[in-house]
Amino acid sequence: MSERATRREENVDVVWSGDWVAERLGVGLEGDGELRELLGLALRRNPKRAHLLVSNVLGKHVPQKPSVVYGAGYGLGERVRELLGAEEARRAVVLGYAETATGLGHAVADGLRDAPYLHSTRRPVAGVRQAGGFEEAHSHATSHLLLPEDPALLAPGADASTLVLVDDEFSTGNTVLNTIRALHETHPRDRYVIVALVDMRSPADRDRLTVFAAEIGARVDLVTRSTGTVTLPDGVLERGQALVAAQEAEAAGEAEAAQDAEAAAEAEVAGEAEVGSASAPAPAPVTRVDLAWPAGVPDGGRHGFTPAHRAALEAALPDMAERIADALGDGARQGRVLVLGFEELMYAPLRLGTALEEALGAGADIRYSTTTRSPVLAVDDPGYAIRTRLVFPAHDTPADGPGDRYAYNVAGAGFDAVVAVVDSTADTPELHAPEGLLARLAAHSGQVVLAVVPSYTPTPAQEPAVLPEPLRGPHFSSYAPEDVGWLLQDLSDTELEAPTEEREEAIQSGGAHYAESLPVEYQPSAEYQALFSAALETSAARIARAVGTVTETVLAERGPRPVLVSLARAGTPVGVLMRRWARHRHGLDLPHYAISIVRGRGIDATALRWLAAHHDPADVVFVDGWTGKGAITRELAAAITEFETSGGPAGFDPEIAVLADPGGCVRTYGTREDFLIPSACLNSTVSGLISRTVLRADLVGPDDFHGGKFYRELAESDVSGRFLDTVAARFDEVAGQVEAEAKELLAADRAPTWEGWAAVERISEEYGIHDVNLVKPGVGETTRVLLRRVPWKILAKRGAGTDLEHIRLLAQQRGVPVEEVDDLPYSCVGLIHPRYTRGATGADGKAVKGA
Repeated sequence: MSERATRREENVDVVWSGDWVAERLGVGLEGDGELRELLGLALRRNPKRAHLLVSNVLGKHVPQKPSVVYGAGYGLGERVRELLGAEEARRAVVLGYAETATGLGHAVADGLRDAPYLHSTRRPVAGVRQAGGFEEAHSHATSHLLLPEDPALLAPGADASTLVLVDDEFSTGNTVLNTIRALHETHPRDRYVIVALVDMRSPADRDRLTVFAAEIGARVDLVTRSTGTVTLPDGVLERGQALVAAQEAEAAGEAEAAQDAEAAAEAEVAGEAEVGSASAPAPAPVTRVDLAWPAGVPDGGRHGFTPAHRAALEAALPDMAERIADALGDGARQGRVLVLGFEELMYAPLRLGTALEEALGAGADIRYSTTTRSPVLAVDDPGYAIRTRLVFPAHDTPADGPGDRYAYNVAGAGFDAVVAVVDSTADTPELHAPEGLLARLAAHSGQVVLAVVPSYTPTPAQEPAVLPEPLRGPHFSSYAPEDVGWLLQDLSDTELEAPTEEREEAIQSGGAHYAESLPVEYQPSAEYQALFSAALETSAARIARAVGTVTETVLAERGPRPVLVSLARAGTPVGVLMRRWARHRHGLDLPHYAISIVRGRGIDATALRWLAAHHDPADVVFVDGWTGKGAITRELAAAITEFETSGGPAGFDPEIAVLADPGGCVRTYGTREDFLIPSACLNSTVSGLISRTVLRADLVGPDDFHGGKFYRELAESDVSGRFLDTVAARFDEVAGQVEAEAKELLAADRAPTWEGWAAVERISEEYGIHDVNLVKPGVGETTRVLLRRVPWKILAKRGAGTDLEHIRLLAQQRGVPVEEVDDLPYSCVGLIHPRYTRGATGADGKAVKGA
């Protein structure tokens, strides 16, 4: 054992591991006699809460004997069993919280003996339907998913079984009570039991539990091991952040000095090695052990863990422990060994640890802890709970993207060997990389053993066997494959185009829906192409500002890693630009997909199911180019409600983020000015050569994506990349303005005014149209009228300048009058011919003969 480790063992009963924080920030911890033995204090690197209560018996941040960790949870479970009685305990369901309490909750379920177990998760699993979710406001990673293999697990039976909710600490109670409230609305029960290692509520929060139980009409019990309170002085958050910053700056300086010394030493060794006199020390070996994990037993409670699973695991544990012991060798029987779990994978390594304690006997010092997503300051002081920190990259392809992960109190703890336990999803090249977890462990231990538990992925019973996969360029669209995944099916070889006049007559007569066919793609004249080029050059900075502003707003309110889902196809160039802004300014690689929504028919339900199977629906942000009168805004909200009502996964937020919101229809936007967005000037040739979307019963089945076409033949006219590159080139130029505008918007009242809808209703009546669907407000919508529909007339705001040059040119080419008007909330409005038949136009199909 190292000298430092020996010193720490000697100090464990002398210095409380919360003294350092208490002395510097005035944080107080008061409670029963056991509380300070259970908890220490550390500082979070988290803007929401300054302090962290560090448990000495949880096995997350502080290595502890596995039997002590398991016994803490099991003992709480026995108390719940005593509270409920044997029969009710058998019918209870236990729910643990990710990531910290997944192992604790499982041990509590074991203490109840016959109760099934489920824990929340932050890892979406492809093909598994979400049964619920909730937010943990103060956490580093806030979103929790509930993904039971059996959806009935959380639904009470006729006897209204008790739900037991387990977390490591019960502080404000917000997370647990919000969970109960959400589940009670869909599956009400008569009784809930909350279980935690420590009850740290304030007196005010203690009263809330009684009020809450009365509010929902159920009994709510609380079972904890210890009770206390945390007192926080005023300004503790700001002072804590300043203290963290100061400590990290000091540590960075020390690290730089150490690196310089290490580099000098390496150079000296390298010089000696050239003449054969020395060589660099070899890292500790990494040995992979085959656990022979029992078939059919889940790796944990992410999808549910039944009493039958428990019995199978118990029977297999002794053999698996012997396999690990053999891999460690005889020296482990007198050594210090750490069994290190992985984030939510806490129970499997914990039980392997308890079995290893028995296999190796009293001579071995077995400890258990796990890696974590949570960033915490490390201070090498006996009065601080987090003495050391290992940092390594995520190695399980997490849904929120790459980032750092941590192992605390491992470095310098004198471990002779580390048994790293991960699931197969996390057994990736990143785990084995030179900077990965295994290499970090090898630098601080004499031996590393890797044990991989097979990841359990159930097959959902109510989903189609195979959902279609997104289409990507260059096989579908001219966009780069990383720019966007199209949740569409390829109908490029299907004849769908119809002459504009025939389509208009069929649509207005009710003979066909506009999404059942496609207009013939408009081929711009040389004069019109020149107008597009000029508009792009003059408006690029303005668009870049709007892109930056809406992206910063989304990151601030829907972060840390939103999933962009653009409404094809007008929203798709905007989604690509938002993705580029996030990558350019913040280094974020945001997922981006394009989805079809059809007015009057709703959103693509298969695409929503695909998104829910691959991402947390709460992370999805719908993106569009602009608002007109707000029809799609309303359509999306109604479609999401219908989707959830029909049994689709819940959690999608129907709010749309748009580049421009002249109609005042949304609260997330880059600007509310009605100006020319060059991507509205053209059709497919500025949208990756993709058509508008198609929904026709003979082409799109219930489990198919909506359709679209890739116009490869128009490649020579494609300006999609040019549009993106021209705007993105102005990002740095507008960064300062974006920062100020986004800050102002985030503090402003951005409630929709629906000003545009009111104007459209007025215009519809004034011009005798009596159909708001034939009134298309704004530059973008007016352009669409001229390119795709049969226009009647154009209303232009008096004095509108260069933003309408392309409108005037298109109107001239199609023989459509442009009427200058006052008091228009938009730059222009396009009116579709309200009583259209082919007899209403001239021989060229353009000139309107009469009103």
